[in-house]
Formats: sequence, C-alpha cells, structure tokens
Amino acid sequence: MTRIAAVHGVLAPHRHAQREITDMVARTCLPAGADRRALDRLHRGARVDTRHMALPLADYAALDGFGAVNDVFIAEAVSLGIEAVGAALATAGLSPRDVDLLMVTSVTGIAAPSVDARLVGRLGLRPDVKRLPVFGLGCVAGASGIARLHDYLLGHPDEVAVLLCVELCTLTFQRDDASTANLVATALFGDGAAAVVACGARRTVAAGAAVPGPTVIATRSRLYPDTEHVMGWDISASGFRVVLDAAVPDVVRKNLAHDVDGFLADHGLRRSDITAWVCHPGGPKVLEAVAESLDLPGGALDVTWRSLAEVGNLSSASVLHVLRDTLAERRPPAGTPGVLLAMGPGFCAELVLLRW
Repeated sequence: MTRIAAVHGVLAPHRHAQREITDMVARTCLPAGADRRALDRLHRGARVDTRHMALPLADYAALDGFGAVNDVFIAEAVSLGIEAVGAALATAGLSPRDVDLLMVTSVTGIAAPSVDARLVGRLGLRPDVKRLPVFGLGCVAGASGIARLHDYLLGHPDEVAVLLCVELCTLTFQRDDASTANLVATALFGDGAAAVVACGARRTVAAGAAVPGPTVIATRSRLYPDTEHVMGWDISASGFRVVLDAAVPDVVRKNLAHDVDGFLADHGLRRSDITAWVCHPGGPKVLEAVAESLDLPGGALDVTWRSLAEVGNLSSASVLHVLRDTLAERRPPAGTPGVLLAMGPGFCAELVLLRW
C-alpha cells in the first residue's frame, strides 16, 4: 500500500471578496453599459465568499494576449510550486534529495521546459529524479495524480513520489466575453497549489515527521463516452476559453452512484462503511448532484462546501486542499475506509479508496 506522508496546500498572494471580483469581471467582460444582473446572480449563486488570485485585480485588464498571460503563469506556478513541495517535504520529514518521482499537473498554462523541470534545481531535487508533467486532466487531476503515484509506488515500494497540482485559473478569464460559460468560470475559480508526498510500502516515514495521512488501497478511473463536449478548453489567440456545459450535473447523477458502488463492492464495502468523503468542490450544482446521487448523509460534504466558500474551485489542487482539511480538522477513526473523488474533462471520474 502507498502511504500519504504529507499534504500541503498554498494559495496565490492576492485575496479578494467575491463582490470585488464580480465588479472586476463586470468591467472587463461585459460591454459598456450592459445590464449586469445575470452576472451578479451567477456570482451570488456560486456560494463563494473569497478567492485568491495570482495578480492584483487591477492588473487583469492590462494583460495583453496569451503570451503575456502564460509568462505570468510560469512565474507564479514555479513560485507556488516551490512553496507547496518544500513545505510538504518538511512535514513528511524528508529532504528534496529523497524524492524519486515528481509529477506536476496543471491545466491553466503551458511551459517547455515544464514546470517540474524548473523546480528541480530550485528545490534541490536530485538530477536523476524522474519527472512526469501532465496537462489536460483539469479538475480530476488531484485524484488522478494520487492514483498514478500509487501505481508507480506499487512497482517501487522503497521510493518517495511527490505530486504537485498548481492552477492559476483566473489567468484564463476571458476579457470581453459575456458568455454564460465564461461568467460561471469567473464566479467559481481561484488560484492555488497543493503537494502530496507519498511513500511506497517499504519506505519508512522519517522519524519526527508529522502524523502521516491515509494509505491508498485501490483506485478506479471512469471515462464516460460521448461527453467530450461538456468540459474543457477551446484554445484561441487570447488563450484558454472555458467549455462548461449545463449537462455536467446530469452526467454525475447518471453515472457516479453505479461506479462508486461497483468500486466499493470489489473491496467488500458499501457506501455506509465510508467514514469520510473527500470530494472536489466543482461548484454548487455538481456538489448537490454528488450528494443526491450517492444519498450522502447531511454534513458529509461540509469540508468541501467550506473550501468552495473560502477559496473557490482551484481545479486540480482543490481536492488536495479538502484532503488536507479533512486530516487536520475532521480526521476519521484510524483503520476506517474513505473515498477521495474528483471529476474533470473527458468527461471522467477518478475514485481513490483510502484507509485512514
């Protein structure tokens, strides 16, 4: 089994109330003199109170073209990555030279050399560290990243693997775009990163490290046919234009319960056995669909709802923030099962069975 030795989340430096962000979006996305009532309604309905952003609000209107936006992404992604990975390793009682695999996921910018390559020297990782940059998984990548670290460590049980999810979602907001998809995105998404340190079954967690997290028992991936259109990006000269279809909650209601039940049954479990659900905060309608389809008890997604309110949707990093908060504030009884889950472009889901 894979042991999660540490989880550390970080947030972009500029924190703003939702109302401030709504006003910025009205100035930059709506035509002059346009009725903003639909925008206000969407932003209020997102159930987000505050968010963190890579830049001061006033700087977003001055960004000119995809190249300028992507330059900001690279600089800020490296900065947040250094902070997240460094702190996670310190919590685990490990040094950068202990890392054998570094996996970095993002869907809000591109870089070559990739972000992971730019981190190796700055963090002091070994020159022979194995690197795996991943683009395109979007919100599911936090869960998928843990699953793929687990796959790797099953074959390398003496090693240490690190996952970094870093997303600067606000850099993708499109100026002069009053489409519903863009306005919904500007209501939900924020900027942040999170790092997970995982150890193989034969790797002993360092003495003096913080109490480690759960073990990963099993994982399952699900890709739903004919749903490519419901979430993703259209790439244009101005950058990433969000694709968000109103059908996403319906896809969740149609598929999630069946997949979760089958996954748990393969391990002799039922939903009622799960002591904590670590769910990606995709947005109010998606969370309502998750709770409804799984018939979860009241309060089962409280940590997720609170994360959505406090920082918004951080794409791939969000589910790791929820995992961190679950361990810190509502740690389930030792030895009991838990489920970590997220969904993203494809449309797809990733399920991770944990033992606390």
